[in-house]
Amino acid sequence: MKTIYVFLAEGFEEVEALTPVDVLKRADLPVKTVSVTKTATVTGAHGIRVTADLLFEEVRAEETEMIVLPGGLPGATNLDAHEGLGRLIVDFAEAGRPLAAICAAPLVYGKRGLLKGKKATCYPGFEQFLEGADYTAAPVEKDGNFITGKGPGAAMAFSFAIAEKYVGVEKVKELKRGMMIEE
Repeated sequence: MKTIYVFLAEGFEEVEALTPVDVLKRADLPVKTVSVTKTATVTGAHGIRVTADLLFEEVRAEETEMIVLPGGLPGATNLDAHEGLGRLIVDFAEAGRPLAAICAAPLVYGKRGLLKGKKATCYPGFEQFLEGADYTAAPVEKDGNFITGKGPGAAMAFSFAIAEKYVGVEKVKELKRGMMIEE
């Protein structure tokens, strides 16, 4: 299987970036973090510094399974402003490949018109950027090739939704039991 990439920009929401990494690793899925800055060390919205596995320039589209975008401010707007990431996202969407975003980050897909006609969720107040989407305010939405999450409190459910896509419901139930998460 190709690699699931979690993209990090200055000001990313730490729990929304690292929870998917943790859950996907527990599910034995290939996952790596990618800095869209000039350095591997990226500082989150709450001052936590994370060293990414790769710089954006090292990412190869043909080796990418899924794009995951954490929210946070200004993390989401910094992701949105990255031209290379924007091109990669549009290419993924046009090919029907999997994309996920949580909190403010669904704005990156919405501003590009990629969520038109799809159910989507995001942090309250950012629904204005989900151009043409059916905004639900649910903790997590899965529609076609998109998975969206509402915010920090939904980070675990969002992560399990991504894992379920690749390992199935039963494996996710097993992961939840091991992590002491009640169904």
